Order: sequence, then structure tokens, then C-alpha cells
Amino acid sequence: MRKLFGTDGIRGKANIYPMTCEVAVSLGRAVTHYFKTHIRGNNKPLIIVGKDTRLSCYMLEQAFSAGVCSQGGRVILTGPLPTPAVAFVTQSMRANAGVMISASHNAYEDNGIKIFDANGNKLPDSVELELERMIENPSLIPVAVGADLGNAKRLDEVFGRYIVYAKSAFSSNYDLNNMRIVLDCANGASYRIGPMIYSELGAEIIPLGVKPNGININENCGALHPDDCQENVKKFRADLGICLDGDADRIVIVDELGHVVDGDKLIGLFARLLLDQGKLKTGDTVVGTVMTNLGLENYLKAKGLNLHRADVGDRYIIEYMSKNKSILGGEPSGHIIFREHATTGDGILAGLKLIEAMKYYEQKVSELFKNIVLYPNVLKNVKITQKLPLHEVSAIQKAIKMAEEKMGNKGRILIRYSGTEPLARVMVEGEDKNLVTQMCGELASTVEKALK
Repeated sequence: MRKLFGTDGIRGKANIYPMTCEVAVSLGRAVTHYFKTHIRGNNKPLIIVGKDTRLSCYMLEQAFSAGVCSQGGRVILTGPLPTPAVAFVTQSMRANAGVMISASHNAYEDNGIKIFDANGNKLPDSVELELERMIENPSLIPVAVGADLGNAKRLDEVFGRYIVYAKSAFSSNYDLNNMRIVLDCANGASYRIGPMIYSELGAEIIPLGVKPNGININENCGALHPDDCQENVKKFRADLGICLDGDADRIVIVDELGHVVDGDKLIGLFARLLLDQGKLKTGDTVVGTVMTNLGLENYLKAKGLNLHRADVGDRYIIEYMSKNKSILGGEPSGHIIFREHATTGDGILAGLKLIEAMKYYEQKVSELFKNIVLYPNVLKNVKITQKLPLHEVSAIQKAIKMAEEKMGNKGRILIRYSGTEPLARVMVEGEDKNLVTQMCGELASTVEKALK
């Protein structure tokens, strides 16, 4: 069992264990030693270090970089940069690893560190376990001295590489001329780069969430709070709204009527687009998670496509996609992965692909999703103080069994722990919305009592 790493790197309250400078330094040493010993002939690994706009990123990027330099690594500090951009730049600059300092959609008080390999993929569990062993036992890492020490430099202009990449992923058959887009960057990592990409392709941008001050990331804005975007779409009669989260690896779409589009519907649309473009064929697999709606699964089946459910977290989606050569995957939360272009969820890219679908089908956003029908779904996040193995908690198992009996074969129940927060997520979906709501409430109450 990993102690530090969760579903998306290490995450927690900034300046409180494990998100301390001491852990960041130790992790920098461990990452550098790992890649130094696993890359033949390279004694000075090159590591890209990006971040979002949290106040605590300043101390953590410096601490991690110090750890890298102490082991002879070379660091390139990019400044604020979306997570998918860090993954891309790591590949583009032929670096040995990439690191993103961000807590994604969490509040500014939190922070996190996630690591990519040379190909822009998140590290497997086995490597994270090895890094944890080195952090717990520093004597496993030999001390570097003298000329064997490393160095760091800042390259703020590296974001230009990602801009070129993102624009090239948008079909050259179309442009964004005469389009009006409300773009909410959540006061996060995309505050500068997001508007540049869409405006350079010809769109008129109504920018929101582009004034980060270190403590306002995700605050009443972005993918978690699309209300302001919805109002501005209606106010300015925009063609659509695009809401990104703090590190821009996920997206929430608002249609021209001001309605939020479900993430599973986005995946369904992209599957249809790739199928009609000849990039997917009958029998291919789209990768979702255990949270993916049954309605999407039925829609894909009607299109001749299969659905595979991976564990929650885009790292597990991309692992399956890479092994099985799938080209589309995603989560209902808005992480969408186009394997042809990216190795992680990319909100900016997903927004461009949605516009590509609008152009391809010559339809408004609201019209694109009419044939994708999802089951009623209720999700409750329950605050807990302990994470016991769920299959060993008899009260929870008994409640699940009773709920399944009431719903028959017309519903689905999922209870899982958050990998980044002290929460249990209770999800119920089925054809009868009233029954779904009732069952979710009862299960959430049981979980709260059992795990308080």
C-alpha cells in the first residue's frame, strides 16, 4: 500500500505533512536518483517543473528543485503551466521526467505533486512505491558532492511550445472566426495560455478567472463553479462557455442556452465524432471509469462501441488505453483523454475538439447531445474520519444489498473513497430518479455513521 501517493500524486494541506518542503526535497532527491539509475548513460537527468497559481507553489517548487539539484539533476522551472502542458513539454524537450505542483480542483490551501515519465505518462504504482521507500529511508540514495551537483533555470517562454501543439490538434479545416466564447480559467494555471490559444484561432474571448492572486484559484469559478460562466454565456449571447479547473486538465462545457453539459455526454459526442471521422471503428473500446453512467454505456453499444471501466483517475484510464490501443477515454468529471494528442486529461484540447464537432456537424452545442440520454444519477460526498476496507464494514454492505434489492437490475451503486480528500463518495444511478435519490440518501447516512 502506498502511504504518500494517492490516485493523482501526493496531495494535502500545504505546509502540513505530507505537503511540506521537507517531503518535497526528499521527493526531488528520490525522483532524480530513480531516473538517474534507470536511464543508461545519463548522470544528470533533466526534470521539468511546472506549477499552478497557488501561493504555496513558490516554496514547493523551490524545495523540490533543491532536492533535484542535490542529486545532480538539472531543473527547468516553467512557471504557471497546465498539467497537460507539463506532460507535453516533458516530451517536447526530451526531458527525463516532468513534475506538476498543483492540487487541481482543490482549494488554494491544498497542494500536490504529480510526476510524469519521459513520455508524459504518470508513474505506475510500483514506481511510486519505490520512491516512497527512498523518502522513508534516505540512506538508499548516495550523496552527491562537488561537480556532481545539479542546477536549475527558469524558462517562462516554454509555454509557447504547448500553444503550437494545442492549435495543431484542432482540425485545419476549421477556424474560430466569428465565434464568441466565455472562457473561465479558474484563476489557475491556464489564466494566460488559455485565452491566447482560443483567440489566436480567431475567437472573441470573454475571459473569466484570469486574475490569480495566489489564494483565489477555483474560488467560485472554473469547472467546479460554472455559475458565473453560465450567466455570461447568456449575457453576451456566446456560442458556448468553457470552464477549466485549477490545473486545466478537466473541462465543463456550458451550451449556448446557459446549461451545463454532463461530462459523460461529452465522451459520447467525442466517440461519435471519432467514429464518423473514421478514427474509431465498430468494435473499438472507449475507456471510462467505475463512475461512468449506464446511459453512456448503452449509447456506445448502439454505436457498435464497447466501454471499459477503469479505476477512477485518468492515470488508470491512460494505462488501459496505452495497453489496448484505445484512442478515447474520460471521466464524467471532465477529464477527457485523446490518446492521439495527449497523455493526460486536457481541458483546453477538449474544448477545441468540442468546437470541431460543432463545425463538423454544423450544429449548436445544445443540439449535439440530443440523442445521448443518461440515467438519473445522484452523488453524495460524505466526510469521514477513517478509511476502513469497505467490504469489511458490515453495516455498509448490508445497506448496499438492501438498496440493490429495491432497485433490481435497473440501477447501479458505487461507494468508494476519494484518493485525495477525507471523503467517501456514494453514487447511485438508475431509471427511477426518486428511488435513486432516496437510496443515495440512505446509503450516505449509513456510510457517515459507520466511518465517523
